[in-house]
Amino acid sequence: MNLPAPNLDDRTFQQLVDEAKHHIQRRCPTWTNHNVSDPGVTLVETFAWMTDQLLYRLNRVPDRNYVKFLELLGVTLFEPAAARVEMSFRLSSHQPVPVRVPAGSVVSTLRTPGQPAISFATTDELVIVPAVSRIVATLPADGGFADRTAAMGVGAPFPAFAERPQVGDALYVGLDRPAPGAIVLLQFVCRIGGHGIDPSAPPLRWEAWTGTEWSECTLERDDTKGLNVSGGVEVHVPAGHTITSVGTATAAWLRCTVVEATGRRPYRSSPLIVSCTAATIGGDVAAVNADPVAAEVVGVSDGTSGQTFAVLHPPVLRMPDDQVVLEVLDGASVDPAEWQEWARVDTFAESTAEDRHFAVEPTTGELTFGPVVRSADGTLRRYGAVPPKGAVLRVRRYWTGGGARGNVAPRMVGVLRSSIPYVATVYNRLAATGGVDGETVEEAKLRGPIELRSRNRAVTAEDYEYLTRQAAPSLARVRCVPAGGAAADGLRVLVVPDAPSPDGRIALGRLRLPESVRDRVVAALEERRMVGVRVSVEPPSYVGIRFDVRLRTRPDAAPERVEQAAATALYGYFNPLTGGPRGDGWPFGRPVQVGEVYAVLGRVPGVDFVEEAVLFRANPLTKELSPAGDRIDLEATHLVFSVEHDIVATPSEVAA
Repeated sequence: MNLPAPNLDDRTFQQLVDEAKHHIQRRCPTWTNHNVSDPGVTLVETFAWMTDQLLYRLNRVPDRNYVKFLELLGVTLFEPAAARVEMSFRLSSHQPVPVRVPAGSVVSTLRTPGQPAISFATTDELVIVPAVSRIVATLPADGGFADRTAAMGVGAPFPAFAERPQVGDALYVGLDRPAPGAIVLLQFVCRIGGHGIDPSAPPLRWEAWTGTEWSECTLERDDTKGLNVSGGVEVHVPAGHTITSVGTATAAWLRCTVVEATGRRPYRSSPLIVSCTAATIGGDVAAVNADPVAAEVVGVSDGTSGQTFAVLHPPVLRMPDDQVVLEVLDGASVDPAEWQEWARVDTFAESTAEDRHFAVEPTTGELTFGPVVRSADGTLRRYGAVPPKGAVLRVRRYWTGGGARGNVAPRMVGVLRSSIPYVATVYNRLAATGGVDGETVEEAKLRGPIELRSRNRAVTAEDYEYLTRQAAPSLARVRCVPAGGAAADGLRVLVVPDAPSPDGRIALGRLRLPESVRDRVVAALEERRMVGVRVSVEPPSYVGIRFDVRLRTRPDAAPERVEQAAATALYGYFNPLTGGPRGDGWPFGRPVQVGEVYAVLGRVPGVDFVEEAVLFRANPLTKELSPAGDRIDLEATHLVFSVEHDIVATPSEVAA
């Protein structure tokens, strides 16, 4: 509960006017016309209005004092967080030499009259290696390794899998060198032989060897309809791709494996391959919605403690893999190689007079050096060293930008701002996530009581949630619950990453917590947890659901559009991020009831009424359905996840 702020002067405008007229009666009894039309009364009301404005500003003084009190507690504004995304650079054609995309290469969205361009910069160097295939082989799950390289294109087509394909059968393509993070194009010449499958959803998965396991490759496109017709297959090779031995051959392997056909029809016979070649045509690299600023001179030191400088392009983003470094060059030095590095710290409490430390206020971009404090015995203690007088100060590199505007949709970033040879196009396959706007003063004022109560220590569940959000502002939801069971002395911090989606549909993989974020949260909580309390940072348990709905549309509504709108409404309402009654995410542990579907779909334009709605519990991975029911109960660690919904809309005038 907030403390009530005192009202230093509660007089209103009308009270001031009445008080002035009362004094007029006492001091000027001959002035008897006190009507509004009198010029003197107009002057009285004018000065009363000016006094009312002064009183309003006077009552704002407690707000200022409150903000200054928060500053004394060390409460500072959270800086914005930058959105991150993986950018794909595609070459005009396969190149025989490595193609390098330098770190800091800038790509952006298309600039429009009403929307400025949103820029992203690559954080690492991308090297697109000139890898090509040199061996093709098959390895059935219950058979032996067979090298098919010599037979390609000159003999009869060979089967990609066993005569009747089984789970685990694989077609292997060996590259002459590893291609981590590359886009590989595989060109197939095939003959129709793999009967029984759905060509649009073949039971196949592409994988690459990453040193310890076969990691799944992201499939960009597949024109072969399950290896049945000639065409191209593009895959994104994961990082860590390396050389290994399969059978009697050693190569940097990619493989196409037959997987469990849950929800998909299996092969009745093996597809036939005439030839297969592979080559790298691009690569993937991480990018961030921020602009790097390098070697910026911020000023010249005057030799005093506590001096402050400011960068030219605030805010200063906190990048976990790129720290802000200040360089100082003594004014008496003429050798540019004598730049001294100064380290960034969050507080000067542990700094000594010899420590070259500085602090950064991220929101304003101010760089501050340690103060000097007079002790009780009259001696001076210096918290941190001070650059000598006349020394030149420059920031080696910092990142600026960030904010929620960087959470752009897939395929929106496609303008290359840097000139890179052989690069034809660039795009983002997935939506950018993690962008958060900086904290406002009003938000910091609400956070102040929490800061004062917890004193940066985790005791209550709210403390753990607050510290988790402080360590990772990009998280969409945080919930702390007791571990329960055998770990009764532990806590589970459930975190949900941000995964925006325009139609409410979210792939389960996008809700996976990045290891870098998890490590950052764990490190922050380990420093502040109570002794003896075990803390586990993990995602919640996602319970998949499916609704089969039959509804009637109004005579003037198109059934196809109503079905799309109804699907969007269901995916948006039964959603871990945007669902629930309040639209801020489905509440933890809240049961799912079939009756809510009628209320959700009743608000969809064009819906006349809902005839029937059936609720199923679905496995988010295999999409296997449980028996239908009217209610699904969730535990405190569970969140709802829409696997898929089947909606059939029929015009009302058509008989059922």
